[in-house]
Amino acid sequence: MAIFKGAGVAIVTPFDEKLNVNYEKLGELIDYQIENSTDSIIICGTTGESSTLTEKEHMECIRYTVDKVAGRVPVIAGTGSNCTQTAIELSDDARRAGADGLLLVTPYYNKATQKGLVQHFTMIAKAVDLPIILYNVPGRTGCNLMPSTVAELFQNVDNIVGIKEASGNISQVVELMHRTKGEIDLYSGNDDQVVPLLSLGGIGVISVLSNILPRQTHDIVADFLKGDIKKSLETQLKLIPLIEALFCEVNPIPVKKALNLMGFQVGSLRSPLTEMEEANAERLMKAMKDCGIAVV
Repeated sequence: MAIFKGAGVAIVTPFDEKLNVNYEKLGELIDYQIENSTDSIIICGTTGESSTLTEKEHMECIRYTVDKVAGRVPVIAGTGSNCTQTAIELSDDARRAGADGLLLVTPYYNKATQKGLVQHFTMIAKAVDLPIILYNVPGRTGCNLMPSTVAELFQNVDNIVGIKEASGNISQVVELMHRTKGEIDLYSGNDDQVVPLLSLGGIGVISVLSNILPRQTHDIVADFLKGDIKKSLETQLKLIPLIEALFCEVNPIPVKKALNLMGFQVGSLRSPLTEMEEANAERLMKAMKDCGIAVV
């Protein structure tokens, strides 16, 4: 059984004026998401600036989210690392905190061979009895999780159940679904490719866009899965200019700007990320207004 179907939000981590985690604001964002039909909360992912959170902050964010969500939707904890032992420790802490599943990115910087990836993910999965979604985003990690490797893991490790595919390579996704006989839980990791991946047997998206348009992102998936493909596609295509604006600078710079423009006051970004360039911010604001989003 899938951890979730639909649109899961890769939620931002809000900071206060001193760049400490703002848990009260995180709670507001969680409630806003659930009230607007988000199907899952993904905490401490790339969009949550996990790379600049301390391990203590990382775990406090996961524990807070599990407690705040209180079973209303599944909580998936990002616990990947380029160190296998660190990933095991984070994953076990997330299990004890009550997370419903894990999102594990491929090792970055040191990368790994495909054999090393099999070893890395297998060791984590055997150490922690939670369902696992692999995360393939070679544009950020420099490491591509190949379809044959995913199939090997999926077929041989019981609690590896899904993949967030953000390679952008549709042909690779086709091969992946062929090798897994369409049985792996496929989630789009790119907001501009939700409908294409659903057409290949996907069951949802782990989304940046959901931070600002949770209901519409949910509807793209829900409409497709209930058979209204035309409506799903219309929504997907309508939102393309906004999606492009959300990725005109490195994520999560634009989405935090968007949330601040909406009045959520999620704060700034931790270095080395910086505030959005003025021209790009104007582009983002226009795209938001064109989608009917009120800007303050």
